[in-house]
Amino acid sequence: MESLNLDPEMNFPKDFRCPISMEIMDEPVIISTGVSYERGLEILLQIIAQILEDGSDFVAFRACEEALGVLQHLLISQEDGKIIEMLSNPKYMKSMAIVLERGSREARLHTISIFQEIAKSDFTWNLIVNDLGVSMFKSLLEFLSDEICTKESSFILQVWIKILDSSKRSRLKAIEAGAICTLIELLPDSNRSKCEKILQIIKLLCECADGRVAFMEHRLGIGAISKKLLNVSEIASKICVKIFWLISNFHPADVVLDEMMIYGAVKKFVALLHMSGPSSTKDKVAHMFKKHGNSWRRDPCFPCELNDYSSTLQVHHGHIMDN
Repeated sequence: MESLNLDPEMNFPKDFRCPISMEIMDEPVIISTGVSYERGLEILLQIIAQILEDGSDFVAFRACEEALGVLQHLLISQEDGKIIEMLSNPKYMKSMAIVLERGSREARLHTISIFQEIAKSDFTWNLIVNDLGVSMFKSLLEFLSDEICTKESSFILQVWIKILDSSKRSRLKAIEAGAICTLIELLPDSNRSKCEKILQIIKLLCECADGRVAFMEHRLGIGAISKKLLNVSEIASKICVKIFWLISNFHPADVVLDEMMIYGAVKKFVALLHMSGPSSTKDKVAHMFKKHGNSWRRDPCFPCELNDYSSTLQVHHGHIMDN
């Protein structure tokens, strides 16, 4: 029993000390690199911050990945607001963004899960977006495109919506990273939940001029949105109409209006107007008919049976949209 009362100044073997704090470990945890660290939260955060000093150090990088795995487990098991608050420090967020770019698949999953929890808080993403915006968005897009990560893609999309809601600058960074192209190509095979999130992100990006240009440059953009209109959910249809309203209102080029006709969006607009009850979605559709109805009626693809209806529609909604 005397061995329990050791002098703290005694020389202990090196492996007894945490390589970060250099203190004797009370609750050591051995990670896959074979190195032992103190399990405490502050020590884990120091491990994460190490890669900012030397990102090329393999051992430090692997230790950071392992620490993120431990922290992600703590977040799930404890739902500790203190952990979220501490992780929201820009220094640790930058470290996690680096792991998101260069880490293993497992480490990136841990990071995305942590980001999802942080997104539920009032964290301001602007600092991270300004520092690592384009590269971070490219990493998220790469992960989103991985067919293996179907479940995790929902987490990524939730994080995206939170980030893009925070500022116009974040949307410009996402557009620069190629988000519009990737999201449009992911849309056809998406389930309901994923589809709604993707449409919401496209809508947010199309609220910027650069986003609308990127959307129109994609040859499948209008066709992909047209197919989802009235075929997924009420929420999805509402977002689809908003996207078309943004595109046709700010960029009413003939090719845009023609494709909306060819891919069946215009015919679905009429179906929406037949639905009972007033709504902002119906108002946007009526506005599009008022503004572009003449162009659509001249199109040989315009259904003959809709000619009289669309003419009446323009007159009927003209006073509403003028007010």
